[in-house]
Amino acid sequence: MTTIDEIRDNFELLEEWDDRYRYVIELGRTLTPMSDAEHSAENKVQGCASQVWLSRSIDRSDGEPVLNFKGDSDAHIVRGLIAILLTIQSGKTPQDILKTDPITIFDEFGFREHLTPQRSNGLRAMVERIKNDARETLASAS
Repeated sequence: MTTIDEIRDNFELLEEWDDRYRYVIELGRTLTPMSDAEHSAENKVQGCASQVWLSRSIDRSDGEPVLNFKGDSDAHIVRGLIAILLTIQSGKTPQDILKTDPITIFDEFGFREHLTPQRSNGLRAMVERIKNDARETLASAS
C-alpha cells in the first residue's frame, strides 16, 4: 500500500497539474473493489456531486478499535481523491482519525486551487463522513 509520504514525494516530482491528475486517477485504480452490497444507500456519501460510497469495518483484534475503509466513486478523479483520503485515514484508531485534518494535507498538495467548488465540497463531505464514523465507533465503545 502506498503511504502518504510516497504520494507527497510523487506529487513533488510532477510539476504539471495534468500529470498530477493522471497520477491521482492511477491512485484511484488501486482502491480495493467494493462489493455490490457495499454500494448501498447506507454507504453513499451525501454532499458529493459524483456518486461516492464509503464502507467501514472495525478491527478490534488488538483491543483498541481500528477503522478500515473502502471507497468507490463513479468519477475517476474522485476515486483518486478517495485513495488519498483512505491512505491518510484508513487503518487508524478513532482518536487518530479525529486528530488528523486531511484537508490540510490536500491543501498542501495544492488541491484547493485545482478542484472545482463541487469537488471540494464533496471532499469535505467524505472527510466528515469518516470523522462521524470515528465518533460513532468511540461512542459505541464506551
